[in-house]
Amino acid sequence: MQATRFVVRGKVQGVFFRASARERALGLGLTGFAKNLSDGSVEVVVYGDRGAIESMEEWLRDGPEHARVDELYREELSVHELPEAFDIR
Repeated sequence: MQATRFVVRGKVQGVFFRASARERALGLGLTGFAKNLSDGSVEVVVYGDRGAIESMEEWLRDGPEHARVDELYREELSVHELPEAFDIR
């Protein structure tokens, strides 16, 4: 089990990015959350197996229709507690 934090920068707020990320994460069997940040970026934290997280990263590089991803930051996290769902915050 792995945990990874992504920060997505570009035109990523107001384009259903968080809802689309939730749908994609659930389809991959991932849990975690997506959250708008005050600087206009979106934070996505996912928990699951490495292959699913890699697939999520590939999706995050483009995002949903109408989004424009300019930068994607990735950080590996320690797993302390495993969330049961994928939340939009």
